[in-house]
Amino acid sequence: MTQPKIADTKPMVLELDAGDYYWCSCGQSQKQPYCDGSHKGTEFTPVKFTLEEPKKVALCLCKHSQNSPLCDGSHSKLSHE
Repeated sequence: MTQPKIADTKPMVLELDAGDYYWCSCGQSQKQPYCDGSHKGTEFTPVKFTLEEPKKVALCLCKHSQNSPLCDGSHSKLSHE
């Protein structure tokens, strides 16, 4: 499996309104943390998530979270080459 591009090594903390969102899983989007279609032609697909009420969230930008789209601290375990 191809590895996603690491967009950043820390999460993006946002106050989001209720609604549907599409999180970028490939790391190629120019509109991080959201999908802009850059995954086309790859094995990656956006991850839809829905908030039932306004909420503060920490969205993963390293693309290695086991709880995507939310940050689980995986960025702290990445090698910093």
